[in-house]
Amino acid sequence: SRYRESARLEQSPPGSKLCRPMQAAAATALSILAALLPPPTSAALGGGAVRPGPSCKSSTTPPSRGDQRCPPTLRRRAVLTTPLVLASAVAPQPASASMVRDGMAAFAANRVGESIALYDKMIEANPASKPYLWQRGLSLYYADRFADGAEQFAADVAVNPNDTEEQIWHLLCLARQQGGSLEAARKSALKVGTDRRPVMRAVQQLFLSGGEAEERELAAIARDGDVGSRFYAALYLSLYHESLGDQAAAEARMREAVDTDYARGGGRSDPMVELARVAMQRRGWQ
Repeated sequence: SRYRESARLEQSPPGSKLCRPMQAAAATALSILAALLPPPTSAALGGGAVRPGPSCKSSTTPPSRGDQRCPPTLRRRAVLTTPLVLASAVAPQPASASMVRDGMAAFAANRVGESIALYDKMIEANPASKPYLWQRGLSLYYADRFADGAEQFAADVAVNPNDTEEQIWHLLCLARQQGGSLEAARKSALKVGTDRRPVMRAVQQLFLSGGEAEERELAAIARDGDVGSRFYAALYLSLYHESLGDQAAAEARMREAVDTDYARGGGRSDPMVELARVAMQRRGWQ
């Protein structure tokens, strides 16, 4: 999810030259998002209700993708285009939210090269959009363009330094480069804030340390965690083993991820669930 621009709006002095056009842009963006958002469902959070606490709107720290604090009406598929919508509301650009959706749809259909071409077209039309296109980094990873993927995720973290998943995918790209390894990649790990999701904190610790205790902790979440955490734990355990060259373990964990209740139910439209299915196809695991 991407909430950076709403946080910047809240911090702008009322009546300032920056604030007035941006407030108008926000109103326009919200009206567009209202048309995109699906009706809220409890299934979106694995059947649970939204617990009271810091809201996505009020927090000045942008939640990471899949942050379970966010109500279902703010799921990633709808809000991932917010910065681009805001930008186009201030000064219309050729790049549009529909192009992001097209790129994601192409990726989900395993047309990875096509998705990259769509994202590159957006960047060509609006270079400022590049740091927000984390989806492009995922496509580059599965196109085996690891150096380009690492560059994309580094750009992402430059504008959103609180996204643990960007840090992890940057490490994955570095580890998969020619002659690379996860151990060597750790020396170039990007600095990010603390993730609010316990499962992602466990994932981060595993990728940064590689310890057996950290792997056992994440495996326990994959077995006993809540519905969404079980999927994310299995997904990142698969990616961890892939970075170490253990394809058998990577396949077993990815099969586990796509077979979770989350992937088969309320989370089936989560872009990371779609990524897991693409990984199964591109690795020849189905």
